[in-house]
This record gives sequence, C-alpha cells and structure tokens, in this order.
Amino acid sequence: MRGTRPTSDRVREAVFSRLEHQGAVEGARVLDLYAGSGALALEAMSRGASDATLVDAARAAVEVCRRNVRALGLTRVRVAQQPAERFVREVPSRPWDLVFLDPPYDVTASELVQVLAHLALPGALAPDGTVVVERRARDAEPAWPDGLELVARKDYGETAVFYLEPVAPGAEASSPESVPTGS
Repeated sequence: MRGTRPTSDRVREAVFSRLEHQGAVEGARVLDLYAGSGALALEAMSRGASDATLVDAARAAVEVCRRNVRALGLTRVRVAQQPAERFVREVPSRPWDLVFLDPPYDVTASELVQVLAHLALPGALAPDGTVVVERRARDAEPAWPDGLELVARKDYGETAVFYLEPVAPGAEASSPESVPTGS
C-alpha cells in the first residue's frame, strides 16, 4: 500500500496509555481517518470503545481493514472507502469522541488542517472529545484550525503525536504540554 505508514507498536502503546489514563477510550465513538490497516481504531475497540468507523481512500487499505475486522469478529465497526477530506464534510448523526489521523507523508499540512477544520465544526466532535494526529517529528507543526486546541505534543524518535481537544467558542486556549520522549 503506497503511502501507508503504520504506527509503531511503541507509539501506539504510548498513545493508548495516555488515552486510557484520560478515560477517552471506554465507550468512545471512534473515527480513524487515513486508517491504513485500521490498527488504531481496532486497538480502541479492543480496549472498550463502543463503535468505530475506519476511513481510507485506498482500495488496498480498505480491503486490509475489512479483513482485520472480519478476523477479529467485530460487529460495531464500519469501513468506508472514501477520501478523509470528503468523509468529514458530512456532520455525523452523533459526534465522535475519539478521532485518529495518521495521514501518509504526502498529505500536506494544509490538507490536514482542512480535514481538522471540519472536525472542529459543531456536532462533529463531542465537547470532551480527543483528536490524535500523527506526523513526522521534523515537519513543521500544522497551524491548528479555530475550534481545536493543541493540549499536548509527544515526540517518539521520528514521530510526533499531537493531542487536540475542542475549544468552546469564546474560551481561552491553555498552554500545551510538550514533552519529547525517546529518541
């Protein structure tokens, strides 16, 4: 699958350790954009998420996701073959609690911010929702859209993981936690 870069086991474990500590996984409605194999959403399901939607534009990635869902016998998982940019244009029937974005390297920061801007619209993300974005650590940090606030950045070698939360209109943004970890 050209352009797919799976999240390393080390990064995935660190992400889920943080999310579980915050109570962000149990019962969560999960969206995995640029899903690749679906590993992030499927990990969330194994840790108690209520349902998940895996989205990827690549046919090969979608087939891998479907095989993984079948192999795990999951019933509350939907797989959609669609570009993330198009999928997020529709406001969901219920807001997402936890959203993962691990786009291929060729997805530009401006394309990523456009997707995030749709997630920041009313009704897309739960008020206490969490968005997890994975990028190359050496890339410039994206300019986050209005409505989403960076609360933490964690670096794991060549990988940077950003944690975003919705900001209520008129609320003041807080200072993000930034702790480079590992090498």
